[in-house]
Formats: sequence, C-alpha cells, structure tokens
Amino acid sequence: MTAQTLAERSEILAPTGVAPLLTSDQLRAHFDISKWTANEWRKAGCPMRLLPGGRRRYDLAAVYAWLDQRSEAIAQINAEKAAKAVAGRS
Repeated sequence: MTAQTLAERSEILAPTGVAPLLTSDQLRAHFDISKWTANEWRKAGCPMRLLPGGRRRYDLAAVYAWLDQRSEAIAQINAEKAAKAVAGRS
C-alpha cells in the first residue's frame, strides 16, 4: 500500500463527509510553522482532538476557521488601538 497525500485522502473521504485528521507534524508542514508556533497555537486554543495515548490530531477545516476568527479579532484590536492613538493626538 502506498502512502497517500493529504489531498488524496481528502478527495477519497469527501463523499463520506469526513475530513482527514492531521498529525502535529503534518499540521506544521501544511502551514510551514515551527514546533514552537504549533505549541503556541495549541495553548491559544487551536482546535484539536486528543486521541488515546495523548496523540493530537487536527481537523484542517477547523484550524482554518480558528485562524480566521483569530485574524478578525486581531484586526479589531489593532483598529481599536489605532483609533485610541488618533484620539490621543487630538
């Protein structure tokens, strides 16, 4: 049996409504992030499933949704900081 890529597994599983779960290594490779960054994401609430034996698995769609929410929150915080800075100069 040959190893399948994430794209191949996603295509095979799509009709069933199931998404493949990524290992921590696969998550880091997909987003090209360091181990430290992946740990920081986890601490910040990145959605994951904890399997027996303590293994972590990540649903790629859930991670993308989480990142979108974070970027919106960060944009809002930055907008509020900018507004305060402008108001402070007046």
